[in-house]
Amino acid sequence: MEFNNILETWYLNNKRDLPWRKSSNPYFIWISEIILQQTRIQQGLTYYNTFISHYPTVQDLANAHEDQVLKDWQGLGYYSRARNLHFSAKYICEELNGQFPKTYKELLKLKGVGDYTASAIASICYNEKAAVVDGNVYRVLSRYFNIDIPINSSKGIKYFKELAQELIQNANPREYNQALMDFGSMVCKPQNPLCEVCPLQNRCLAKSKNTIDVLPVKEKKITVKKRYFNFIVLDDGQHTILEKRTTNGIWKNLYQFPLIESSEIIDEKTLTKDDFFNNYQKPEDHLTLFNPESWVHKLSHQHLYTKFWILKTDKITSKSLIQWKNIEKYAISKLIHKFLEMYQTK
Repeated sequence: MEFNNILETWYLNNKRDLPWRKSSNPYFIWISEIILQQTRIQQGLTYYNTFISHYPTVQDLANAHEDQVLKDWQGLGYYSRARNLHFSAKYICEELNGQFPKTYKELLKLKGVGDYTASAIASICYNEKAAVVDGNVYRVLSRYFNIDIPINSSKGIKYFKELAQELIQNANPREYNQALMDFGSMVCKPQNPLCEVCPLQNRCLAKSKNTIDVLPVKEKKITVKKRYFNFIVLDDGQHTILEKRTTNGIWKNLYQFPLIESSEIIDEKTLTKDDFFNNYQKPEDHLTLFNPESWVHKLSHQHLYTKFWILKTDKITSKSLIQWKNIEKYAISKLIHKFLEMYQTK
């Protein structure tokens, strides 16, 4: 098929020089694909190199402490993916005798591995005809074939997967899937696509019908929830308190300052009525607000309105007591990291 041949030819001449492409090791491909779901390639390279340096084999990752894995993931967000990597590495070593799954169906059994990741590993490492469908693929296919079915609808997800699977039947899966993803990232970009140099332009229906700017189509489904976080930063000059966040949801198993969540933005008087302050005499005399305006930390489905309250005290009693000089050893969220950068330089 001409579409496939043009893409593969383009890829041979334009593919990016990436470290995981120099090997067919499924472990390397797995790590790269999970990381690149989070970030652009340039930033992802740093994280990938760190992971491969710290955990050169799946056994090394399985044997690592989860806290260290989360620390190496710090800044990428979606920390459940790092926890799933660690869990699946242990599963491979303990249940599969260290042998990485070799088929699309077997790969799907790994925690945190869905259709896209399983297809990528199966095709790149084992040349299985398993079509990848990510944001880049949705964009290229919807424009080339001028498809306006919403890509985030049940119908759209099924339609594009079937189309992609049909197209890969007459292609070299290893090269074709990577070509399609690179092409979407480098040529058929979300904004300002390079249509004038696109080797597919003569057959691109969206170009001929002038619909490039409106494709792909997405349904608007997301309802954003507002949450109000008040972090209490205790400081006796040498120590503070960091607690491990064990509840499900954002930042599970990361460390944070004691948190009081409220239903709205609150003032000092309301804050100090919380039971947390029962162990401290006259907290209002020692409490200061670090950021008068809430920092708004935007996640996909929620916006966090966050304030950091500094409580200076002579004595801190807690099993979660740590020294300020050791705080960098703990895996923390990007939000806590931002605060620490500003607080420790004051």
